[in-house]
Amino acid sequence: MDQTNGDDGRLTTAGAPGAGGRPAGVPAVGVVVARTGRLAGLGDPLAYVMDLLAPRLRGRLRLVGRDSRSTAEGARRAVRELVEVEGARLVLTLAGTEVLPAVADACEEAGVPCLSSTFPWQVYHYGGARRRWTYHFCWGLDDIAETFADLWEAAGGTGRTVGCLWNDGPQGMWSRHTTRGFLPAARARGHRLVDPAGYREPATGLGGHVAAFQEAGVDVVTSAATGADLGVFRREAAARGLRPRLITCSRWLAYPPSTTATAGTRAAGTTGAATGATGGAGEPPQANVATLVYWTPAHPYRSSLDGTTAAELAEGYERATGNQWLQPLGLAYALVEVAAHALATAGDPTAPASVAAALGATRLETVAGPLDWTSGPVPRIATVRLAGGQWQRGRHHPYELVVVDNRGLEGLPVGGELLPTGPLR
Repeated sequence: MDQTNGDDGRLTTAGAPGAGGRPAGVPAVGVVVARTGRLAGLGDPLAYVMDLLAPRLRGRLRLVGRDSRSTAEGARRAVRELVEVEGARLVLTLAGTEVLPAVADACEEAGVPCLSSTFPWQVYHYGGARRRWTYHFCWGLDDIAETFADLWEAAGGTGRTVGCLWNDGPQGMWSRHTTRGFLPAARARGHRLVDPAGYREPATGLGGHVAAFQEAGVDVVTSAATGADLGVFRREAAARGLRPRLITCSRWLAYPPSTTATAGTRAAGTTGAATGATGGAGEPPQANVATLVYWTPAHPYRSSLDGTTAAELAEGYERATGNQWLQPLGLAYALVEVAAHALATAGDPTAPASVAAALGATRLETVAGPLDWTSGPVPRIATVRLAGGQWQRGRHHPYELVVVDNRGLEGLPVGGELLPTGPLR
């Protein structure tokens, strides 16, 4: 089923009527998805899931989308149109440090439930205004720290000296938060973290970080950088003789090189960003970098909607799009699973308050794993389990995400051994 993106930002699913032609009694579920701008590549999984599931769910719900344009203002406009024009009683979205909170806040203003994912839950919950209409599922910054600490210790034992390559934005701020971030969880494992001043994205040079890490005797580096910025760091580190045995990186580095080569860059400085994204010497910044694993084709889960397995979902995506599967694919499918479940169990699926109550009572086995809003760490939050992975040379794609540590996710097979990161070549 084809989707078209008009000049006004509307994303229309063919066969799904718009305003004025809405089927009576069929609730609309709005989807804010990036189809243009710097996040467009990360919007592909959600757009694919919309195409795939819209015909299967016809008669139960109507999926209708709007393009966020990868900006906060575009996201707010998308929510307004979905609610006011399309009559959406629930809004779904994925990804974007600026975009996702904008969607949540716009839903709060409209008094419509929002369901979202791919944003560490502490940043989502504590980082914005008080919300009562928004529901979220994701891992936490402490979960990333625990996963990365497992990898650091596998690479060199306990008590590592870890260099922190963190920006000066929300991702860096929350990573270094003294009580709710990555920092306290990693320190509790006995590791010494070296955190120079945050850098501004896009990075033009990271020599100060390299020097600080060398002076401190850093042998492991952790980050949440874009592909471009990690490429800048790795080239400067190699040139100055800093060769950490392992680099762990979350955020953009949870995606394959084909996606991060363009995603995460800004309109200004595009040329430099593209060079950094390729590593400047044939290898991408991901080469042998370890990262978090939240969904793969090997995950032992099935969809609550139709029994689709993780492997079948990934295979279908690659066949239909010609692109390498992305981790958000499983979460995108789960978004629609939870939406369908909430509408089916709500006392009145046309009443936002009833839909919100159904979301808060949801316990569901999805293709992304078990999701439970009745026992989250805080209200309106469900958690996602993590494993440890590494980008290694692949058989079907130049670089593939290999599960190297499955302690955090029972039933997920290990696909290979953890390799030293080494310098870019």
